[in-house]
Amino acid sequence: MIDGRSQIERERSAIRNYPQLVRRYARLLEVSVGLASTLDLDSLLQNVVEAAKELTECEATSLLLYDEATRHLHFEAVTGAALSGGERIVVPMENSIAGWVFSHGQPVTVEDAMADARFYREVDVLTQFKTRTVLCVPLRTQEKTLGVIEAVNKVRGVFLEEDERLLMALASQAAIAIENARLFQQSDLVAEMVHELRTPLAALTAASHLIRRPDLPEEQRQRLAQTVYKEVVRLNEMATDFLEWARLESGRGRMVREPVHLGGLVLECIEIVRPQAEAEGITIESESAPTLAPVQGDRTRLKRVLLNLLTNAIKYNRPGGSVHVTVALDGAEAVTCVRDTGRGIPAESLPRVFERFYRLPDPERGVGGTGLGLAIARRIVEAHHGTITVESEVDQGTTFCMRLPSGSSLASDTRPLRAST
Repeated sequence: MIDGRSQIERERSAIRNYPQLVRRYARLLEVSVGLASTLDLDSLLQNVVEAAKELTECEATSLLLYDEATRHLHFEAVTGAALSGGERIVVPMENSIAGWVFSHGQPVTVEDAMADARFYREVDVLTQFKTRTVLCVPLRTQEKTLGVIEAVNKVRGVFLEEDERLLMALASQAAIAIENARLFQQSDLVAEMVHELRTPLAALTAASHLIRRPDLPEEQRQRLAQTVYKEVVRLNEMATDFLEWARLESGRGRMVREPVHLGGLVLECIEIVRPQAEAEGITIESESAPTLAPVQGDRTRLKRVLLNLLTNAIKYNRPGGSVHVTVALDGAEAVTCVRDTGRGIPAESLPRVFERFYRLPDPERGVGGTGLGLAIARRIVEAHHGTITVESEVDQGTTFCMRLPSGSSLASDTRPLRAST
């Protein structure tokens, strides 16, 4: 008799909840259409977690993607104020619910996270979030598993089978959309790369053809040989920048986290570019706040940013000009500025200087470089949760400023950084 009453109650509950269930599936269909038309990966991932939170009616959601280089899962998008900053956390494959779901390719519902041996407690410790219930499903295409989606803390009650079916359906659509966005990024980048390679390849083709002529004067032959050398160097720079941009764009360019003394790093970079500056009669000066605490970040990549800013400050300067570098603390930010006395950047070009493959018009020296330096610099700085800005006045000079969270504000934060995708 009790079982009969329970069955009747379940049927009545299903009837009562039917309109709400229809609305949830209608919303899933609407979300799926939106995902299919989104090719920007960052926007896509954020849309997925926001849709997951809405559909499962929970406190927070997250999306983790598998990194083949590190063999770990990385938070790529999160919702919920309590999980702000969670996108920087790395989750191991072993001893984690997300790792278990990824490895087995099966969804799992956990009603008491603290009692589950697979629960990775480090995330709660770092985000100061309290996980009670978890619904985790795999992000799978027909060929492979890309990652997982997690819904945390059902607002009312516990996660039900219907929540699991909805989240599985969303994950299926999201996996396809993620693969499409990645392919679009790759094809778009490849097309631009091929276009950029044509100019140096055309110069090499012409020079190699002319240099083989037996009647070519020796002086002209030497000039052509120098042209070949310069274009080979340029191609090598392009290859290096293309690879770095592809790593950052795809999210595979993981950032190492370590204390970095910006004042010392600036001095090191200045010594590297000093010969280039001296050849143009350009002086370089620097000043750094002596009490500035180290920032937490990837030293190699921050060095790349500074070298790019210093090289540009010399390249676009005037003979006999100067470059001034300052490192100071502004509130909770460490600010590094590189100021030159060059020709400046026209107002119409300022909004485009951080675009990939954009080069400033230079009537005196022609268009050079890869056009990726500043785009890469911005990606690296943003991956450190900082900003990079530019101010310029024609015939007066240009100032680039990099702002990073100061060491004092990050002293208790041991989370790894992640690149923006």
